[in-house]
Amino acid sequence: MRDERGTGALLIVGLALVLAMMAAVVTDASAAYLQRQGLDTIADGAALTAADAGASGHEAYAGGLSADLHLDADLARAAVADYLHRVGAFTRFPGLTAEVSVDPTSQRILVVVQAPVRLPLHVPGSPARASVGATGSAEVGVDD
Repeated sequence: MRDERGTGALLIVGLALVLAMMAAVVTDASAAYLQRQGLDTIADGAALTAADAGASGHEAYAGGLSADLHLDADLARAAVADYLHRVGAFTRFPGLTAEVSVDPTSQRILVVVQAPVRLPLHVPGSPARASVGATGSAEVGVDD
């Protein structure tokens, strides 16, 4: 009969390593999720600010409520940049990038923000650098 002393210790060490890896994965996933939630808030606020600034409303004053509002893409982009600086988004999310697209046909503004995520733990086999993104949109229109 073989001597099986020490196999219990080996199993305990293996189980401890698996549990540590699982804890690291959960911790990193939670950090990425929380950052994405913050970026969601930033993207939504930026889109609403852009829609408000991009639609001057002078068409409604000149043509009445049946007039279509014109979206000024340059004003919308400037409003997004101003909003991101005003709320401290670049300080809170270092490396933040923002893309603004304006669709004049649907009167829709789309803001896509992306930032590198700082993961508290590094799981072997996972990427060294990861990024998280969020999208916010707003439509401009006149209710009849």
